[in-house]
Amino acid sequence: MLLERIYDDDLAQAGYLIGCQATGEALVVDARRDVRAHLALAASHGMTITAVAETHIHADFLSGTRELAAATGARMYVSGEGCEDWQYGFEATRLYDGDEITLGNITARAVHTPGHTPEHLSFLITDGAFADEPGYMLTGDFVFAGDVGRPDLLDEAAGGVDTRFGGAAQIFDGLRRFVALPDHVQVFPGHGAGSACGKALGALPSTTVGYERRHAWWAGYVADDDEEGFISELLDGQPDAHAYFGRMKRQNKEGPVLLGQLEDPVLLDPDEVAGAVAAGELVVVDTRAADRVHGGTVAGSLNIPGPDKAATYGAWAYDPERESRPLVLLAADADEAAETRNHLVRVGIDAVAGYLTGLDGLPTVSPEVITADQLGAPGQALLLDVRNANEHSAGHIPGSAQLSAGRVLWNLDQLPEDGLIVTYCQSGSRSSVAASALRRAGHRVAELEGSYAGWLARDTVRA
Repeated sequence: MLLERIYDDDLAQAGYLIGCQATGEALVVDARRDVRAHLALAASHGMTITAVAETHIHADFLSGTRELAAATGARMYVSGEGCEDWQYGFEATRLYDGDEITLGNITARAVHTPGHTPEHLSFLITDGAFADEPGYMLTGDFVFAGDVGRPDLLDEAAGGVDTRFGGAAQIFDGLRRFVALPDHVQVFPGHGAGSACGKALGALPSTTVGYERRHAWWAGYVADDDEEGFISELLDGQPDAHAYFGRMKRQNKEGPVLLGQLEDPVLLDPDEVAGAVAAGELVVVDTRAADRVHGGTVAGSLNIPGPDKAATYGAWAYDPERESRPLVLLAADADEAAETRNHLVRVGIDAVAGYLTGLDGLPTVSPEVITADQLGAPGQALLLDVRNANEHSAGHIPGSAQLSAGRVLWNLDQLPEDGLIVTYCQSGSRSSVAASALRRAGHRVAELEGSYAGWLARDTVRA
């Protein structure tokens, strides 16, 4: 048996390829939407992808299940479990608790593990060439290394009301069944450290049932059958849910638009781009770090540092349901432009017109930046902390309001229409992304130099 992880550091998301080397068949679980890596991995092992499945309706990225099936002719498998409101809207084979996918000697058995979402499935994998019992489990957003999936996303991102409590109880029930599995079963989760789908995810790529049963924060609650204590701790301190999660849920439920063969972005003429930007026909994406953007950028551009975090930051700053103008990417070369575009399509930002290698010939402006000594000057309407709520609670600049960078574009009604908004995060990157989105929305925004870390260090510097 072959088991390979396909990991996206940007979104801290893991998909898996499981292959039977005897027959050359492979199953991919939780594919991302730019599927070339999956195709290349299968080809490198001489395998044919014959089945594509997913654990649940994802919130943080667009699923590549339909895309990969279209590219390979593989059969699609999705959950048929859960409530009527969260059934898939496209044709695929429905899996229910206990159903199996067979590939040569390998069996993947669906296990209904609701709580993070009502329809959530995990997959118990048996390598029949060596054993007649499962040795591996793909847990999706049910169990992570050191944590479990958050049960509040339907409330936070999909319009649910108090579904988190029932979801948390379902996770607790699932954990009671999980710990009854043999200790040796290896666990391969759907996310790693940095994902917003949990609050304390470990960075390890895998774990075991036995290790989690002994050492996870939730282990004592399950051992003591303390459901109330588990729910209380699970729901406390979850990170802010990014606003784009709601769009991902809707699109994944109905089935993302198929991309087909992705062509490399084309190099554009700066003069033509300048004219199109002036006419309001294009949006420039400045992919440089905040300190370089502060030295000068295109007026009305978005700061989406890339390519490594382009999916995360892009989904905060650009909403394709509200913004129809295509993007022009600032990139060093064609390869960087393609990589940035690949990250963007993972969150449904498909309208990339091309790229530029520099800003020569385009009118530039310097975003407004103020120092800590200038805080509180006349005309400042709001000091805005764009970090997560738990970061704000741990320490913030007095007088600041909190609205995370992943939510600002969807909560403009909470912001003053007149006066200066001053933004800060921990070091400046998130603040720059949020500030660029707010400026495009018509607000006057200044970024705090050095952000919160700089504000904390000011007394040390003065001393």
